[in-house]
Amino acid sequence: MTHPGSNRALVIAAVMASMAMIAIEATIVSTAMPQIAAQLGQLNLYSWVFSSFLLAQTATTVIFGKLSDIYGRKPIILLGIAIFLAASVLAGFAWSMPSMIAFRLLQGIGAGAIQPVTMTVVGDLFPGAERGKVQGYLASVWALSAVVGPLLGSVIVHNLPWAWIFWINVPIGLAAALGFVVFLHEEKQSRGVSVDILGAGLFAVSIAALMIALTEAEGATAAHTMFAVAIFAVSLMLFLRQERRSEAPMVSLDLWRQRPIAAANVATFLASMAIMGLTTFLPMYVQTVLNRSAVVAGFALTMLLIGWPAAATLASRLFPRFGLRRIMIFGSVCIPIGAFLLVLLMPGSSPIQAGAGSLVMGFGMGLISICSLVIIQESVGWSERGSATASNIFARNLGSTLGAAVLGAVLSYGLANSGGADAVTPDQLRGLLDGAGTALAAQSSIRLVLQNALHLTFVFMFLIATLIILACLYVPGVIRRAEAVREG
Repeated sequence: MTHPGSNRALVIAAVMASMAMIAIEATIVSTAMPQIAAQLGQLNLYSWVFSSFLLAQTATTVIFGKLSDIYGRKPIILLGIAIFLAASVLAGFAWSMPSMIAFRLLQGIGAGAIQPVTMTVVGDLFPGAERGKVQGYLASVWALSAVVGPLLGSVIVHNLPWAWIFWINVPIGLAAALGFVVFLHEEKQSRGVSVDILGAGLFAVSIAALMIALTEAEGATAAHTMFAVAIFAVSLMLFLRQERRSEAPMVSLDLWRQRPIAAANVATFLASMAIMGLTTFLPMYVQTVLNRSAVVAGFALTMLLIGWPAAATLASRLFPRFGLRRIMIFGSVCIPIGAFLLVLLMPGSSPIQAGAGSLVMGFGMGLISICSLVIIQESVGWSERGSATASNIFARNLGSTLGAAVLGAVLSYGLANSGGADAVTPDQLRGLLDGAGTALAAQSSIRLVLQNALHLTFVFMFLIATLIILACLYVPGVIRRAEAVREG
C-alpha cells in the first residue's frame, strides 16, 4: 500500500511530468514524421509508426495494471519510464523505417506501464472526494500537450536534428522518475502470487491482432484482415480458457463482470468512440464543407480541449453534493447533445456551431471520464485497484481505435455512394485537406457529396453517443468495495 509519508503534491508533479511525456510525444511525432519519413524512406510503412505505439500500449495496459497490484506501483512505474526513455533514445538513432517502428513499439510498452499505474497512484493517494480535482489537473496536461506538441515539433524540426523529437523525453522522464523514487513511499509487498505469463501472452496477442485488424483494415487486403481476425478469435478463446483455469489469472474476469466496473467501462468505451469521431471528422467538415481555414477548424476542435478539463475540475466540487452516478448521467446526456449540434450542421452553418458541439461533447467526456475512473477505483480495494484502473484505460484506447475504424468505414461508404453525384476520390479529399483543392471545394457538387458523407458519419456518431446514457443508467447508485482494504 501507499505509505502516508508520501509527499502527495510532489508525487502528483511527477505523475504530471510522466503524463506530459506521453501526451506530448503523441502530437510532436505527428508533426515531425513527414520530414523523418522523407529521410528514412519506405513510406508504405508510415502508418505503422503510429499504429505500433498504440498497439503495444493497448495490449500491455491491463498486464502492467495487474503487475502493479502484485509488486507495487513504484517498481512498475520506474520500469515503464526506463523502457520509454530507452526506446526514445534508440528512436533518435533510427536508421530505417522498420527500426523506427520497432523503437516506437517499445515506447508503447513503456506507455502501457506508465499511464494506468500513475492513474492508480492518484487513486491510492487521494480519497474519491479529492480525486476529481487531481484528475482535472491531469486532463489539463493532455489538453496543453495537444496545443504545445505541434508547435514544439515544428520548432525542433526547423532548428535541430529530428532526433530531438524523441530525446526531449529524457530530461522529463528522469525528473519524473526522481520524483517517484524520492517522494512516493510504499509498504513492502509480501504477496506470494505467481504471474500468469501464458495468460498475459495470449491477451497481448489477441489484442494486438484486433488492433491490427482495426487500424490496418482500410489499407490491407481482405485476406490479411481476416487472418488478423482469425488470430484474434483463436487467441481470445485460448486466453479465456487459460484465465478460467489459472489460480492467479492475469485478467480477473470476475473483476470485469462487477456491475460498477462493467457499466463504467462500457460508458468510457462508447464515449471514446464518439470523441474519436469528433476529433477525426469535425476539422474535415469545417475545412471542406464550410470552406474555412485550418486555423478555424483547429479552433473548433480546441473547444473540446477546453470543455474536457473544465468539466473534470468542476466534477470534484460536485461529487459530495450530487454523487458520482448523477454527474455521470448528466455527462452522458451532454455528449449526444453536442453530437446532435454536429448533425444539424449545413454548408451555410457558422463554425461557431461546430465549436459549440465540440465544447459540449468535451464537457460531457470530462464528466464521464472522471466519474467512471473514481467509481471503478472505489469499487475495489488496493490489491485490485491497478487492474481495475487499467481496465478503464484499456476501454478508452479500444474505444478510440474502434471508433476510428467504424466511423471511417461510414465515411468511406458515404463518399462512394453519393446518390447519383460523382464519388469523391481519396486523392481529391487529400487535396482539399492539404489546401490544394480550394477551387475544387467551391464546386457545389463536391461539397454536397462531402456534406452528405460527413452528415451520415455524424448521425452514426450521435447514435453511438445515445448508447452512453443507457450504460450510465446501469451504474449502481451505491458503490460497494469488493474488499475491505483501505489505502494507507
